[in-house]
Amino acid sequence: MSGAGKKIADVAFKAGRTIDWEGMAKMLVSDEARKEFATLRRAFDEVNSTLQTKFSQEPEPIDWEYYRKGIGSRLVDMYKQAYESIEVPKYVDKVTPEYKSKFDALLVELKEAEGKSLKESERLEKEIAEVQELKFDDEIRNDYWGY
Repeated sequence: MSGAGKKIADVAFKAGRTIDWEGMAKMLVSDEARKEFATLRRAFDEVNSTLQTKFSQEPEPIDWEYYRKGIGSRLVDMYKQAYESIEVPKYVDKVTPEYKSKFDALLVELKEAEGKSLKESERLEKEIAEVQELKFDDEIRNDYWGY
């Protein structure tokens, strides 16, 4: 296997261990979000498993002598020479730099949205407390004591 394929498999494996799936799952509130999150995790695990099994293994070495005995050395030598002359181009990642800035911008937006959400949540909790207090005061004013 090429070094690049092995490296990709190793990175994916390490990424899978560092993702806090349980922590993220605790933040989800709707059933639809939980369903989509479970689908995302399954897809990630499948890709990670494929990378670990399919791309982390070295190919079996070719037994050229075995084929020389059965086919003949002239033809086998020709195939061996062609096989050894194959150069697999190295992968150059042009996608990550393009989307890194977009991803970083989304993270900033996420933090801002999280802050707004927390402030709104606090405001709503205060409003709920005020409404409950007013309801209690109305019950006392109207002589409703719960029996």
